[in-house]
Amino acid sequence: QVQLVESGGGLVQAGDSLRLSCLASGRTINSAAVGWFRQAPGKERDFVAGITWSTGGTDYVDSVKGRFTISRDIVKNTVYLQMNSLKPEDTAVYYCAARHVRTTAYVYWGQGTQVTVSS
Repeated sequence: QVQLVESGGGLVQAGDSLRLSCLASGRTINSAAVGWFRQAPGKERDFVAGITWSTGGTDYVDSVKGRFTISRDIVKNTVYLQMNSLKPEDTAVYYCAARHVRTTAYVYWGQGTQVTVSS
């Protein structure tokens, strides 16, 4: 079991930066991969970035490469999503999720945090 709690969303202007946090807990976190997803109104939930807890290896969707950075703090059990050069199209509810590294399905989800980017 993995429990996830997001924080850090808010309202910003285009070009601004924002950092999301995902506090993770649970006995299996060391064998997990943690990802950030987002869902805009009327759209499907899409993968944004992911990180393997044990190795720190990362992955990004093309639309955020060079602007977003995912990282983790092992001591604080927290995964961060640093978002720079935000655009109005980044507006969405952002979710933190976790899966076992040997699987592909994310099965543990946080409650989500709203990010709104005004033009």
